[in-house]
Amino acid sequence: MKIGVGCKQILSLCLVSMFFCVGCAKDPIKVLLVTGQNNHNWQVSHEVLRSVIEQSELFTVDYAITPPKGGDMSVFKPDFSAYDVVLLDYNGDRWSEETDRNFLNFVDNGGGVVIYHAADNAFAGWDAFNRIIALGGWEGRNEQSGPYVYWKGDRLVRDSSAGPGGSHGAQREYQVNCRNTKHPITQGLPEVWMHAQDELYDRMRGPGNIDELLYTGYADSTRGGSGREEPLVFTVDYGKARILHLMLGHIGGENTPEFCPAVSCVGFQTLLLRGLEWAATGKVKQKVPTDFPSADKSVMRPIP
Repeated sequence: MKIGVGCKQILSLCLVSMFFCVGCAKDPIKVLLVTGQNNHNWQVSHEVLRSVIEQSELFTVDYAITPPKGGDMSVFKPDFSAYDVVLLDYNGDRWSEETDRNFLNFVDNGGGVVIYHAADNAFAGWDAFNRIIALGGWEGRNEQSGPYVYWKGDRLVRDSSAGPGGSHGAQREYQVNCRNTKHPITQGLPEVWMHAQDELYDRMRGPGNIDELLYTGYADSTRGGSGREEPLVFTVDYGKARILHLMLGHIGGENTPEFCPAVSCVGFQTLLLRGLEWAATGKVKQKVPTDFPSADKSVMRPIP
């Protein structure tokens, strides 16, 4: 029996529907992006980050946006427990005691956290937060905040000498060097690749409770850097929580959604997406992009 044109269309729609239902059978990972104040351009960064994350079709992103600087922080009450992973793009006024407590409960109960770039400038006086990020900079950090931590030879060095925490040289392209090829986030990625124009944080200091060091970068002293191989991407040893600290990804006042090379970099986007998946689930199922940067050439994608 022949199928009429209308029946064929219905059958085709049913098959397409079945295909998408299979693809959507597993719920996407729920991400809460915390932002609203920053010494960087959060108005651009939170939109760009969401675009990159949601384009992968593995995640959904909600915003938790604080009041502006000097505002009433008591009204900022995100429900961290409703999410699989919290992405921090925040550096500003201290949250309320209630929100502090709810965030710590989320982390202590094994929640996933990704610290993005200048979020490690935040809350210098909050001891628990400094253990969550392991290393931080600026905001009055000094030798009392913990040692400098950097890579030398084949190991991490903890240097307790006096001095301020946090600096960076001129923005530039630079190579990042893998220190752990077996971690789910780095597995299959090149041992050395070229990152697009970005800041390279150096002289960071804090408790230094790094669990797995994933990537370092050389802070070239001729460009204003420390002259050391600095930790840039690492996981944090903090109870049951899965925490990734990703220092890459500068978006400043000079950047627009159309021009933010550090976040347009395929290497950065790959680490962000794989880091979010790992922090949420403990595993990474994403494949390595075919356009991943090489050791001598960065690769950028237009922001969707």
